[in-house]
Amino acid sequence: MGHDAVHLTELGLDRLPDDAIPNLAREQGRIVLTFDLDFGDLLAAGVHETPSVVIFRLSNATPAFVTPRISELIEAWHDELQGGAIAIVEDTRYRIRRLPIA
Repeated sequence: MGHDAVHLTELGLDRLPDDAIPNLAREQGRIVLTFDLDFGDLLAAGVHETPSVVIFRLSNATPAFVTPRISELIEAWHDELQGGAIAIVEDTRYRIRRLPIA
């Protein structure tokens, strides 16, 4: 889709602790895409404005279902994701909150 995306396994970092992933994403200017709800808690408790985290709460986790949802989210919420936000992607809607959460 023209985006610079990388999976932690491609970097040999699939065992990286959860609390280190936002730091790595921040250093590399990336957005974290995850099905793990812990990342929302990590960022909500912090003081950082980045990285943005997209948490998927979908009934279907196949690429054929997830990929269009990512596209829709990026198109609709590009500025918020660039500025730092937590986005929850559900089957029928998105919820988004800017970081840091006070």
